[in-house]
Amino acid sequence: MDNLKQRIDIAAGRKQASLVIRNGIVVDLFGHGLVHGSVAIEGGTIIGIGDYRGLHEIDAAGRYILPGFIDSHVHIESSLSTPAQFASAVLPRGTTTVVADPHEIANVCGLDGIRYMLKASRNLPVDIYFMLPSCVPATGFEHSGAVLGAKELERLIDEECVLGLGELMDYPSLIAGSEPVLKKVMLAKSRHKFVDGHSPMVSGNDLTAYAVAGVRTDHECSTVQEMNDRLSRGMYVLLREGSAARNVEALIKGVTPENSRRCLFCTDDRQPEDILTAGHIDNHLRIAVRNGIDPITAVTMASLNAAECYRLDGKGAVAPGYDADLVFVEDLKDFAVSTVLVGGNVVARDGRSLFELPKEIDASSVTDTVHVKPFGVEAFHLKLDSSRARVIQVAEASLVTEAVEREVERDDAGYFRPLPGGDIVKLAVIERHNATGNIGLALLENYGIKGGAVASTIAHDSHNIIVAGDGDEDMYTAVRELIRVGGGITIVAGGNVMGTLELPIAGLMSDRSAAEINAKLSRMLDVARTKLGINPGLDPFMTLSFLALPVIPKLKLTDMGLFDVEHFTFTGNSVP
Repeated sequence: MDNLKQRIDIAAGRKQASLVIRNGIVVDLFGHGLVHGSVAIEGGTIIGIGDYRGLHEIDAAGRYILPGFIDSHVHIESSLSTPAQFASAVLPRGTTTVVADPHEIANVCGLDGIRYMLKASRNLPVDIYFMLPSCVPATGFEHSGAVLGAKELERLIDEECVLGLGELMDYPSLIAGSEPVLKKVMLAKSRHKFVDGHSPMVSGNDLTAYAVAGVRTDHECSTVQEMNDRLSRGMYVLLREGSAARNVEALIKGVTPENSRRCLFCTDDRQPEDILTAGHIDNHLRIAVRNGIDPITAVTMASLNAAECYRLDGKGAVAPGYDADLVFVEDLKDFAVSTVLVGGNVVARDGRSLFELPKEIDASSVTDTVHVKPFGVEAFHLKLDSSRARVIQVAEASLVTEAVEREVERDDAGYFRPLPGGDIVKLAVIERHNATGNIGLALLENYGIKGGAVASTIAHDSHNIIVAGDGDEDMYTAVRELIRVGGGITIVAGGNVMGTLELPIAGLMSDRSAAEINAKLSRMLDVARTKLGINPGLDPFMTLSFLALPVIPKLKLTDMGLFDVEHFTFTGNSVP
């Protein structure tokens, strides 16, 4: 009661606040306008906006004061960083809250992986909430390092930082009323928690069935029609701008004053380079305003909408009773962030984090995760029954691939033979969790690699080893390198390892800073583009990592074989 009375006294002007921000322009999301006044803060909470003086004062110097940005769906693992290092990278960009789905590490390490992420996210200036992975594995058409059913998820569903069930990628099973999936949904509902969605290209009655099951959001829209289909069914739409999938510019054209309050921003998967150079949610704001969205509407999408969607009480606005998570920007066009406060404490200024990183927690439960059954280079020989083959065709800025048919060369024994300078190369996925010996092979077009191979233990979502190349020996060398270092990303050319980013935590993350990771990746990216000639319109590492995801159309590869996502069944490499 004393605390409440003190707040009332400060708000009424009878007492001074501990902190007041002067000379700023507050972006009022409720009144959809700008307010000139001082912001009074006490105990990490905004007390009022108006004529206030404080025991300590910060001069905003005429800058705009926004609520901290919220990333409504992110896989922290895709930053290749631990939660602490991730926080250090995104805070200077104004992101103060994220809703994370740790299904990457869960597919490798199961509950141990989720527990690691929960522990590693404590006591950070970024508020990290979690959605429990709903699809470990994503489908039954691949081998992951764990299998999590409703019984396993129940052990963590009551954690305070857990908001609900993560993206339901196995939409065919939910739409069909599969009992194992329904049990997970009912688990979330029994705790009055949310269910996130993932339903690319689902429409009509199937989408209605998906929504009526209680799925609240979707971040897989790539067209305005898809977005409107979901909004009309009462779902929230998360406009994604990641490193591989970039949908904000296309979808923002469908945002109107009438539907904007159901639209949020998310990054989903964003690598260090993009965070450090292009930005995080601040980047979404720039794209939105550049494409004609009212700046205050854009800020609402970046903060308040997400807070309301996920019921994050006290977040998402600069108003009395809300958390003092604040961002100072120079203008409402470029959204250049100058200062970031969390709970009234300055945690970042002029592009630098100012908080001390906590000591990294013990990661022994999520290391030593690469276990491959011994094999020889001949395992990469791809035999075809005809000269016409099915080929995975990648596209720029999209996770959706095309399923095309091409005439290809075969040797006298019927094995695929890449043409010198040709654009069709091999793709392989090697099971790496339980040494089963499974290896899936396929053909790939438009990746552009020549004279080498790229391999990674990041292969969504089961995270087996994935490798692309135009020569079996280089592909084999790349895989052996990843086994040697215990996971990561590597580039091989002419039989030589040209660079390796070691990711010892589950084969997905490093405890090094985002800047260090980015520096190494940048050197490797230069090799990928200049020496191996990989398509400059693609992120060579992120694009490769999604070619094993059998829940995004149209053609993907798992350790069990070539998978037709549209028909949800395996298919052969040869066309009869």
